[in-house]
Amino acid sequence: MLNNNEIDELKEHLERAQNPLFYFDNDQDGLCGYLLLRRFYKKGYGVPVKTSPLGKEYFSKTDEINPDYIFILDQPRVSDEFFSLSKEKNIPVVWVDHHESDKEKIPREVYYYNPLFSDGNSEPVTKICYEVTRNKSDLWILIAGCLADKFFPKEYENFMKDYPELCIKSTEPFEIFYFSEIGKISRMMGAGLKDRTSLVKKMIKFLVNVKTPYEVLEENPENLSFHRRFEVIDKKMNVLYQKAKKKSSPGKLLFFRYSGEISMSADLSNKLNFAFPKKLIVVAFLKGARVNVSIRGKDARDIVEKALENIPLATHGGHKDAVGAQMNEDQLDLFEENLGKILEDKKD
Repeated sequence: MLNNNEIDELKEHLERAQNPLFYFDNDQDGLCGYLLLRRFYKKGYGVPVKTSPLGKEYFSKTDEINPDYIFILDQPRVSDEFFSLSKEKNIPVVWVDHHESDKEKIPREVYYYNPLFSDGNSEPVTKICYEVTRNKSDLWILIAGCLADKFFPKEYENFMKDYPELCIKSTEPFEIFYFSEIGKISRMMGAGLKDRTSLVKKMIKFLVNVKTPYEVLEENPENLSFHRRFEVIDKKMNVLYQKAKKKSSPGKLLFFRYSGEISMSADLSNKLNFAFPKKLIVVAFLKGARVNVSIRGKDARDIVEKALENIPLATHGGHKDAVGAQMNEDQLDLFEENLGKILEDKKD
């Protein structure tokens, strides 16, 4: 976790900002981090970021919002062009993240906060933002964001006391995520972020103003599209999940490819990882020449790094056991072959 001085510095930036612009990663951790800050400080505009790195194409939003501060949440990489443009406009940038990064390459004028450089841990950005706000009424948002990032927050015990009907007795994040009502809320948020822009904005506005988690679960005119989107995504997820399970074999690798209009690789790989914790899970979404791949499993980052050594132009990033990669579609066969050989030689 960030130390007390860093938390105080973050508070100072947030209090000083009059019209902040928040760029957050397009997942539950990024969204919930933004919601915690937006609901507590009651100011700012949020933009979900669907690409990595955060590039200059997103900077045009500053012309519309005219912010006096930029906050970047849960983004592992930010382009040099983005930083150059913010410096040119003299807009201070505060970057809060929990991924591994080369800190030396971050411009000195950027205020960078990452628990990996404080105590070596990598708590989700949602957890960091909650340490800033400590708003008990938003405890459900903390839980929803952390569960999706496979992190069990100690505050879950307090949440169980206040909302026992939304919880199950467990300390396993993904078990809570898949089998409880607070987990359903988190999964609803993830599905809602996969909708068209106007409906994503509508969902975020609803979540900024909602008072309790019950209002999220209860279908009403304000969240109808939100609920409908979850039903569609959840149905498609279950179909893909059943197809992927059939690909499982006695080996250490489960490699699944699929195509369609909606990318669900991260969500699908997480669910398969929960079902097959001893396997390396690889899910590839086929759409266009470049393929997005989600990898989950023990030491996934190290394994992927080795598997990509002879694959030019492939990129990857993420955490120790959860990695995202991108490569050309015609490189997938070699990638799968490399993974198989590495796992075959790897000692348990």
